[in-house]
Amino acid sequence: MNKLPDRIRIKDIARLADVSVGTVDRVIHGRSGVSEASRKRVEEILEQLNYQPNMYASALASNKRYSFACLLPQHLEGEYWTAVETGIKEALANYSDFNTSAQISYYDPYDYHSFVDAGKAIVDAKPDGVLLAPTAPQYTKVLTDALNTCSIPYIYIDSNINELRPLAFFGQNSHQSGYFAARMLMMLTQNEKEIVIFRKINEGIVGSNQQENREIGFRQYMKEHYPDCRILELNLHAKRPSEDNSMLDDFFRQHPDVRFGITFNSKAYIIGEYLNQRQHIPFNLIGYDLLERNITCLKEGSVTFLIAQQPELQGLNGIKTLCDYLILKKEVTCINYMPIDLLTAENIDFYLKIPR
Repeated sequence: MNKLPDRIRIKDIARLADVSVGTVDRVIHGRSGVSEASRKRVEEILEQLNYQPNMYASALASNKRYSFACLLPQHLEGEYWTAVETGIKEALANYSDFNTSAQISYYDPYDYHSFVDAGKAIVDAKPDGVLLAPTAPQYTKVLTDALNTCSIPYIYIDSNINELRPLAFFGQNSHQSGYFAARMLMMLTQNEKEIVIFRKINEGIVGSNQQENREIGFRQYMKEHYPDCRILELNLHAKRPSEDNSMLDDFFRQHPDVRFGITFNSKAYIIGEYLNQRQHIPFNLIGYDLLERNITCLKEGSVTFLIAQQPELQGLNGIKTLCDYLILKKEVTCINYMPIDLLTAENIDFYLKIPR
């Protein structure tokens, strides 16, 4: 065998296998139109040389377009999912050389059928890959079964469903996050007999798996370490925000001695802004996510702690992983937990300045 150059090229492999460059290219990329004998000769040479194709150059040369579908909960500008969208757009910009695009669809997080309908539209569009925030498992399964049938890879963000295994997941370990939040809350208390969980709920639906799993973890910690502490609940109407303040007034009037509470959704500001208005109510509140209104409440003292989970990175890494898997043919890590970051008025500004 003649001496080969340090960098193995397709034409070198073609020469050694006594086939055309086009035949080698088709074998490397798994395309048809190659005889069994030629395929075998090329594969033997590839194995002998331990050849690793330059997938980046190959993908650029292919000029293939990659379309992704993203399915997120409906939200207002500035809410939690806005940061996820920012990450999605950043990833698309980073991979723009590969002709990538994404269509973002939305579902009502308090209406499971809205998720199913949006999922059907995505399957009909036949994207190359899907990034989604799952809803309840039985309804998520309708979509993932259809995607599996079509061999369309999908990635979860925000919450994971172990029995409906995705290509990858980016988000917090929500159970552990809730367990951690309970520990932090009880470190603030002085043998309190009652605490409260605030929810946003519509017809019995909390709105995300993440919130439900956080509460499960929270209650587990309380059962293990503070079994005698009574956990009160206040369910605010998700679709009737005008009633929030009156419901909070009623709660604090009925429970004047309750001084500690938590909300597992991203709208701690609802309670925080209420407490700022009713300055005579001393209260310690833990909430989630770095919405501007949450941060304002943190700095003003009506929220004691915020737990962050880097939603922008979830969106960015979700699209990046689809690109790595589909375009660059890389192996990907299935479970990718985001950190559980505890933030206070004293460290929030430093955290916000960390490069992402």
